Amino acid sequence: MSTLLRLGGCCKVYRVGAFGGRRLTAVDDVTFDVDAGEVVSLIGESGSGKSTIGRMILRLSPVTRGAVQFRGDDVARYGRRELHEYYRHVQGVFQDPFSSYNPVYKADRVFKLIRDAYFPQLPDGEWRDQVAAALSAVTLDPTQVLHKYPHQLSGGQLQRLLIARALLLDIELLVADEIISMLDASTRIDVLNLLGDLKARGLGILFITHDLSLGNYISDRTVILRRGLVVEMGPTGKVFGNPQHPYTQMLLASVPHLHRRWEEVEGDYERVSAAVPPDRPGSVLVEREPAHFVREAA
Repeated sequence: MSTLLRLGGCCKVYRVGAFGGRRLTAVDDVTFDVDAGEVVSLIGESGSGKSTIGRMILRLSPVTRGAVQFRGDDVARYGRRELHEYYRHVQGVFQDPFSSYNPVYKADRVFKLIRDAYFPQLPDGEWRDQVAAALSAVTLDPTQVLHKYPHQLSGGQLQRLLIARALLLDIELLVADEIISMLDASTRIDVLNLLGDLKARGLGILFITHDLSLGNYISDRTVILRRGLVVEMGPTGKVFGNPQHPYTQMLLASVPHLHRRWEEVEGDYERVSAAVPPDRPGSVLVEREPAHFVREAA
C-alpha cells in the first residue's frame, strides 16, 4: 500500500490567558501514517487532541512544529492553488452534521458549491449523473434527499450527504471526525459499513473517535492518544488484543460489558486506572513487538 498521509513530529501549541502569556500544548510530537485502502483509528478521551490533529491535517489550524505531508509534500507549504487541489483529494466530515449546513438553504446546496469550485464547465446532464452516482454510493435515494432543507432530513442522511459531497471529488483521504457520535445505533452501522465500502475502493480513512468498540470494529491500525501524546499504536488486533500501556488498559476496562454488571467490573477499572503513570517529559515510543509501539520513559 502507498502512504497517503504522514504526520511527522507534529505539535500544536496555543497561547492562552488574558494576554496570551501562557502556552498550552494540545498535540505533542505526534507521528503516524495513513495508507491508501486502510482505516486508521485515532482514539482518545475528550481533550486528548484528536480533533486538533484532524484540523491540522485539513489545514484549518496551522502546525506549530513538525509536518503534515500528503504524498510526500508538506501541506503547510501549499499556496492557494495547491491548497485548492489538495481539497480535491482530501476532505473532512465532522461530528455534528447539522452545523455543516446553512438552515436557510436546501441541503444539496453543498453539491452546488463543489460544482462551482471544481466543475464550472461541466454540462448539467453530466453533473446530475455524477450526483446520482455519488448518492447511490452512500445508499441515498435522490428523490428523498434532493431539494430538501436540513431540518427535513435525519442526521444520518445529512452525514451521508457530506460523504457523497466528498465523493464528487477525486478523493483519496477522508478525515472522519466523530462522524457517528450523534447518530442512533441503527444509522451508525450503516455509516460504518459505508466507510468499509470506501476503504475497499482504495480510500484512506482517518477515523477519529472516543469509542473503542467502533475503532475495533472498523480499523486496520489504531493510534491511542493521551493529553496530546501517542501512548500506543499498532495493528488494531495487537493494540486491543494485547494492550501494553496502562492508559490503553484503562480505556478497555472502562468499556461496558454486555454480560457483566458494573459491580463485577468496577474493581478491574479501579485497578488499571490507578496504574496509569503521570506524564513524563522525555518519554519515547518503543517497539514492544513487530509494528506495536508503546510509550515508555526514556
